[in-house]
Amino acid sequence: MTQVPALFTPFTVRGVTFPNRITLAPMCQYQAIDGVPNIWHQAHHGRYATSGIGCAIVEATGISAEGRISPGCVGIYTDAQVEAWKPITALYRAQGIPVIVQLNHAGGKASTMRPWDGGGPLDPQSDEPPWDTVAPSPVPARDGWHTPRALEVSEMAGIAADFAAAAKRALDAGFDGVEIHGAHGYLLHSFMSPWSNRRTDAYGGTLEGRMRLPVEVARAVRAAVPDTVPVLYRASCVDGEGGGLTLDDTVALCAKLKGAGVDLVDASGGGIPAGMRMAKMKTPAGFQVPYADRIRHDIGLPTMAVGMITEPELANRIVEDGKADMVALARQMLRDPAWPYRAAQELGHPEPASILPKLYAFYLRISA
Repeated sequence: MTQVPALFTPFTVRGVTFPNRITLAPMCQYQAIDGVPNIWHQAHHGRYATSGIGCAIVEATGISAEGRISPGCVGIYTDAQVEAWKPITALYRAQGIPVIVQLNHAGGKASTMRPWDGGGPLDPQSDEPPWDTVAPSPVPARDGWHTPRALEVSEMAGIAADFAAAAKRALDAGFDGVEIHGAHGYLLHSFMSPWSNRRTDAYGGTLEGRMRLPVEVARAVRAAVPDTVPVLYRASCVDGEGGGLTLDDTVALCAKLKGAGVDLVDASGGGIPAGMRMAKMKTPAGFQVPYADRIRHDIGLPTMAVGMITEPELANRIVEDGKADMVALARQMLRDPAWPYRAAQELGHPEPASILPKLYAFYLRISA
């Protein structure tokens, strides 16, 4: 019998088993009202709950109202939001697909317009007024943006507590795990980067100081959920051009995160300075895979590879060669929601239809 490709083998983290290594990466939809997901989100996730993926991570979800990126971003800080997430998590659970929430505080990149409205700071004269933002230092995320207020040392515990409270709410909403967002220029990444963190106290200066808040958040989240629940961390392993964060810095952070109870690192990059989006650079397929590979082998933490992974052969090779344990796709899944089934066919899976819901599999088998 033909061997099942590595991409379609199961993978277990704590008490959760992913049926295969394909992950739906978090993609902001900007369609929420007061942080509450709605019918758009149900439709968006419904197409992937039946796609044959092994895991879904929902979009950056605010741990507080001020932690949202934009007025259209979802949250998980009210009971109404928890209730609205339940039918979405049920879609995935009904198909045996673990679903994870990405918990975020946008920091100095909060209070912004939706991307198609320009993506810049909210206009005080608009129907959606801006709100005050916070960061490690009063450094605008980019020229012309609002200047965030530097967090006081006394406020750090509150940030960690908000992440922990959001993690608890996530379990009430039906999520199987949580991912701490420490990437793309948002609050925790901005503490890690020397470009945005210019503090001279215990939360800045040295690498040890800059990683203090991310590690405290990880400890708080780990303590807030049962031992059977996976805790992931999405890291910008390097800054964009002009930033100062290095892969060596991130490897050191991951060693601390492992000690704090993080189970897997989702290895991304870029976001600082704002506007230096690595996706806009001329980058080859799988250009961020070396980040996941380095962390996996140096620290012994499972990793997820992301970024320009569009072809099944590359995705399978990443897992087969041990460079990462899982792969995440975003835009490619928008282009081709049936990508997992196509991948199973192209990679020679002995029974491609088996990755799909039974109803779909039945009709695909009889028409084969």
